[in-house]
Amino acid sequence: MPQFRQTQQLKQQLKLTPNQILVQKLLLLPVASMEQRIKEEIENNPALEDISEPLDEPKEETLENDSEDFEKSSSEDDYDSAEFMEETDEYVPAYKLSSNNYAEQETRESSFADTSTFQDSLHFQLGLVEHLKERQQMLGDYIIGNIDDDGYLRRDLYSIANDITFQQNILTDEKELEPLLKIIQGFDPPGVGARDLRECLLIQLKRLEHSDDTTKLAINILEKGFEAFSKKNYDKLKDVVNADETSLREAVNEIIKLNPKPGQAFADTATNAAEVVPDFVITNSEGETEASINGRISSALRLSPLYLAMSERKKGMDKMQREAATFAKSKLEAAGGFINAIKQREDTLQRVMQTILDYQPDYFSTGDESKLKPMLLKDIAKETGLDISTISRVVSSKYVQTNFGTFLLKTLFSESFQKESGEEVSINEVKNLIQEIINTEDKNSPINDDALVPLLEQKGYKVARRTIAKYREQLGIPVARMRKEI
Repeated sequence: MPQFRQTQQLKQQLKLTPNQILVQKLLLLPVASMEQRIKEEIENNPALEDISEPLDEPKEETLENDSEDFEKSSSEDDYDSAEFMEETDEYVPAYKLSSNNYAEQETRESSFADTSTFQDSLHFQLGLVEHLKERQQMLGDYIIGNIDDDGYLRRDLYSIANDITFQQNILTDEKELEPLLKIIQGFDPPGVGARDLRECLLIQLKRLEHSDDTTKLAINILEKGFEAFSKKNYDKLKDVVNADETSLREAVNEIIKLNPKPGQAFADTATNAAEVVPDFVITNSEGETEASINGRISSALRLSPLYLAMSERKKGMDKMQREAATFAKSKLEAAGGFINAIKQREDTLQRVMQTILDYQPDYFSTGDESKLKPMLLKDIAKETGLDISTISRVVSSKYVQTNFGTFLLKTLFSESFQKESGEEVSINEVKNLIQEIINTEDKNSPINDDALVPLLEQKGYKVARRTIAKYREQLGIPVARMRKEI
């Protein structure tokens, strides 16, 4: 028989409260997403009010007073909850109509913006083509459905024909689809429907209104010497197309002006470009630098006085009134917890940003990146006494606005690099120097990673070639061969 025995064990276990979990989630949100999150909470919880918006009745209570009223479970308003909850033909309590009427409510927003997509544009242009039969129209629509957002047809016509045969029960083949693809390749924007980059560029060149010698040479380059062109092997390319250096340069420049992703040209850049809303604002006044949060969101929220009055439980209440008081109290608890979570979020953001400001005073006062000290998440965590995961949440996707620009907060964090003199600097300083050297290089003979080693060493930075290659890739700079210009 198995033997059973009792043991006593002591261990530590960390459990987060619902409020702590909410705070951690809110810390991740930038200011724009935070505003949207608050709007959703106000819509779902009628006990939460935004006092920044004008209301019909005067509002004199502050957030602190509301919180005290809530904690004391009392209210100084003149509402009589018994009279308020008296059921008449004009008022039926919302909670009696649905047990969860807010959560299930569908939010609809009206928009006057043009919502047509890139695919819609192609379908519309196909409908304008004359003499297309119904079968051809359907096949053309299916081809358009396979074109991606960049404007390319990544799948071959054989696979598309098989899909149409098995899914639509329409027997077709590549020979029937090829003429339809040629029609689609004549649509706007130029280059749409291409199966690779070479075909995309050729379509655009052949659709140019002017066709001079430079354009003809550019077409010849793509048709006969695309591999040499893509590898920037201009010496070989001159022999392939039999052109002198001046003509070749003009033709290559003609190709470079083309759009490699025609589908992206359809998108409205004004709509798609995300507006950067800074979460922190750094101001310099009379030599003193101050950090602040962009808007104090918690100060614009309060608990509803109406629900505070409804939450009172008085003697003589009937069943309906007691249910209403219980419902109001539950909503007030959720609203109070949400307001407290926002206050904790703001306090944490302010605390971390102020610590970063104190850690980098010279940089924020001048904007000189050479004065940016090495700084890690654990350094700020040590100064603030917060967990490193909390610091990571604070700096994630947050922007800071300064007198010298707006940038991601996490770009300030970097490891240290020790110069030959023993001085420790940020690796951003090394990256900036690499960027500066490459920007001023001779594009006819770009500097490779091996050649960068002695150049950096001359300035006091002893960096291995492998490390230089890593920094160059992080900067998004291609290898020397791909930076070559004719």
